Amino acid sequence: MKKDIHPKNYRPVLFIDNSNGAQFLISSTVQTKETAKGADGKEYPAFHVEISSTSHPFYTGNEKLLDAAGRVEKFKTRSVKTVAVKPKTASAKKAK
Repeated sequence: MKKDIHPKNYRPVLFIDNSNGAQFLISSTVQTKETAKGADGKEYPAFHVEISSTSHPFYTGNEKLLDAAGRVEKFKTRSVKTVAVKPKTASAKKAK
């Protein structure tokens, strides 16, 4: 094995799912600023994730709508604007 190619900060990190609070203790090099207690009562560096295998619809079989900031409505308004703009630009090209 080659020397000095592996990271020095490889340690157990507690990954916490924000949607349901599930915790996973995995060895990682991810940089964290906070700590949390694991199921064994020990303190570990903590990293929060938005979605994991315990909350993802593919693994759970439950469909879940994640529309935090009205993303669907924003998309619809943008698509309406682009459809309205396209004919105007086509007519402008014909006029030239």
